Amino acid sequence: MANAENSPEKEMVIQFLQNAATGDTEKLSTVLNYSLSLINKVDEKGWTALMYASRNGHFEVIQLLLEKGCDKSISNNSGQTALDIAEFWGHKHIADLLANPKPDARSRMWYDGPEENENYFGRTLLNRLSLKRTNSDWIKNKQIQPTTVYILFSNLNPLVISAKCEDSGKTDIHLCRLQYGDVEQLLANPEVTSVFLGAEQQGVACAKFAVGSALAEDNGLIAWFAINAEIVAPENFRVKYPDCHFLQPLIPHLLTLNKEEAGVVAQARSVLAWHSRYKFCPTCGSNTEVQDSGYKRICLQENCPSLQGIHNTCYPRVDPVVIMLVIHPDGNSCLLGRQERYPPGMFSCLAGFIEPGETIEDAVRREVAEETGVKVGNVQYVSSQPWPMPSSLMIGCQAVAVTTEIVVDEEEIVDARWFSRQQITEILTSENHPISIPPQQTIAHGLIKKWLKKNAHL
Repeated sequence: MANAENSPEKEMVIQFLQNAATGDTEKLSTVLNYSLSLINKVDEKGWTALMYASRNGHFEVIQLLLEKGCDKSISNNSGQTALDIAEFWGHKHIADLLANPKPDARSRMWYDGPEENENYFGRTLLNRLSLKRTNSDWIKNKQIQPTTVYILFSNLNPLVISAKCEDSGKTDIHLCRLQYGDVEQLLANPEVTSVFLGAEQQGVACAKFAVGSALAEDNGLIAWFAINAEIVAPENFRVKYPDCHFLQPLIPHLLTLNKEEAGVVAQARSVLAWHSRYKFCPTCGSNTEVQDSGYKRICLQENCPSLQGIHNTCYPRVDPVVIMLVIHPDGNSCLLGRQERYPPGMFSCLAGFIEPGETIEDAVRREVAEETGVKVGNVQYVSSQPWPMPSSLMIGCQAVAVTTEIVVDEEEIVDARWFSRQQITEILTSENHPISIPPQQTIAHGLIKKWLKKNAHL
């Protein structure tokens, strides 16, 4: 790779191209999340990151660059495109990808407007088909179909399969997709909870079938159910699924699932956790009965007040949590805090539960003031993330501070600091930095990246 003048911008370009040449997908992804302008930068030979990845056969890097919108038509000083380079060096699988890139298969069932901020646990491959939950005959028929998928939880830990990816050599984790025959005995146990999650359409991306037609037409619909059993051994399934095991510890391993399966787990685990905690009526203490395919519990006491009118005790609950990135009044620093339970050196956005009768904005201001003593003015909503530990909804906000002095409460927060853009950039790009932020699957990471990317001078 040609030498360049020793300026920070050119050094960044050189490092970016070197990462593409060596196939370091993780570093490339991190950099592109806050500095997309590097994607089509060239060196003195006119080579782009796409060209270097094509030369050295790095398929995953090619996929990443194409997903981020790189220009594959650029020619180097010799008049070669990335496709020409891949063909010359005999990387047929890469040449095929460059010639026919696959479109984004993001599932968007209810909305066709501009792209929104998407967070881990927020995508799913299923249409929930909520109107089918009360149709007991339809549900019973779907439960016994050979194509129906069951995902199993033991004490709310999902059964997964570990498989080595031939292309990358890495071990991937996927949900173990069981069939009715695998779980028939479990379903016969009255202590085992089953929840209908929705359906996918066989051979068609979920985003491509209309909700109305899906309700009227069953052809090709593959139903998904979730089951939670307190005591079940993975050995019971290993004859058919040799590499299956229950995911433990749940975090961080749960964050290694692909986004579509993670969304399914978020739905399933949140509902199953509610069932595990609300077996008795919160109003009178009597036994309850599961209805609506797992989305309702009713009290068996005839005179219970919960049977009159609509009561939120009968339905799965969601706990709203504000999580906020507080920006310094000058716009060039952000406030991050550290809890005692965090891994060594990790700082994150401040967060807290919304109290009854409280707005999102007031919850942000109260939590920031309580934990750090910093006062906040303007609050803006950014995006949200389901968080199935056990059933929270993280409401991501950006807030502008009007004071800067920090006084930590020493109960929830043991340390809090202002971090500059340069410091955050170093944390994200350095391999052995003593300070870290939460992983990219968390909304905290997304809030920090979004701020860093905005008006970033890189």
